[in-house]
Amino acid sequence: MFSLKDKVALVTGASQGIGRDTALALVEAGAKVAVAARNEEKLTALASDIAAAGGTGFAVKMDVADAEQVKAGFKQVLEKFGRLDILVNNAAITRDGLAMRMKADDWEAVLRTNLTGAHLCIQQALPTMMKARAGRIINISSVVAQSGNAGQANYVAAKAGIIGLTKAIAIEMASRNITVNAVAPGFVATPMTDVLPEKVKEELKTRIPLGRMGSARDVATAIVFLASDEAAYITGHVLNVNGGMYM
Repeated sequence: MFSLKDKVALVTGASQGIGRDTALALVEAGAKVAVAARNEEKLTALASDIAAAGGTGFAVKMDVADAEQVKAGFKQVLEKFGRLDILVNNAAITRDGLAMRMKADDWEAVLRTNLTGAHLCIQQALPTMMKARAGRIINISSVVAQSGNAGQANYVAAKAGIIGLTKAIAIEMASRNITVNAVAPGFVATPMTDVLPEKVKEELKTRIPLGRMGSARDVATAIVFLASDEAAYITGHVLNVNGGMYM
């Protein structure tokens, strides 16, 4: 079950955290994986790790906030593999601050990367998926898109937008056998959350019924499921992976 043999996947924001673990999990399931991010050094290291595990990886330096880089990156992937079956929109940044004092640049940067970036990648993925009349698009949202979070109005708005984008594209693409779903992680131990003070992390755990922060692997395995044939009748869905933090 959940075999992705002969499938080609592209994961954005793959240089670390959830993206990195997702790329490795997709490889374990049999997929060939293109890994995209801004950090070329980390991408090259990841591609080497994939090769060492007996898989096929392809590093693509790409900033999803830049439409031209997105077009060029997808062109590289299609030239390399000739197809694209799975797109995981994971790239994201944070620029936290209270809404009343949030700089316009911080608002724009987060929306551009976290929401517009996903839209740009979907636009590039759809032609080849529509031609094949098959595809899986998995967008990474967040628990805060559902619950809200003080000091993150830009991030929350972008991740809530991801849920709306997911549902809209799911309806548009259903007749072409392309499923579009979202995964909403809770608080996960990644480089993005490593910067939080220990006191804050401990307080967060008290709000999680399972009593621990999630791992990137917890999220990655959910993504593999949604990418598989076994999830063929699921579309427009938001899969919560949050330890019960939001129900």
